[in-house]
Amino acid sequence: MPPDLNLRISPRTVQRETVDKLRLAIFSGLFQPGSRLIESQLCTQLGISRPSLREALRSLEAERLIEIVPNRGPSIPALSWEVATAIYEVRELLEVEAAGRCALRISPEQLRELEKSLSAFEEAASSNDSLAQVMTAADFYSIILANCGNPILEEVHRGLVARISFFRGRSMSLDGRAQSSLAEMREIFESIAAGDEKAARKASKQHVLKAKAAAKISMDSGL
Repeated sequence: MPPDLNLRISPRTVQRETVDKLRLAIFSGLFQPGSRLIESQLCTQLGISRPSLREALRSLEAERLIEIVPNRGPSIPALSWEVATAIYEVRELLEVEAAGRCALRISPEQLRELEKSLSAFEEAASSNDSLAQVMTAADFYSIILANCGNPILEEVHRGLVARISFFRGRSMSLDGRAQSSLAEMREIFESIAAGDEKAARKASKQHVLKAKAAAKISMDSGL
């Protein structure tokens, strides 16, 4: 069952917090693919006005996490495996390149931050907190991307983070996948720490391919 989420937010940062809360709800599976979002219910759950909600929904639409159809309203898109495959192919291109470049460029200070993010994922994996697993994994990769020396590569990847996180949540739903991911991510980290560009690329590619396979099993089984 998806975790219970307290969706109520403070009025000070309505726009940002509304987007963040709804994004997390989508990642956690609270809103299932193909389901409609009822604006009146969301306004009550979030404690915000309809104009504020609609502004947040437009931001999520730009991230491709929801779709807004005239005369039907917002809904969670039912993403096909064809779309998932395209996203994983691009993810492989970007993350393999980033890992290799990061191995040659990361500073000792940033390497420590990468290690901390790996430890955070390890804790999340041990606690079976699927939402924490998704978010800590995203943090791990954001550090790699930030230290790859190519801001355009990082920018393109950032545009896919929401959809990558959605599919990551699906793959992490499989029994044992989080621990497997941990071992794969540790191999990426150790390759980067050793300054081994070739090994970092290989480890990153294997990780994405295994994540893709897990997501396929999850989608086929309806998890």
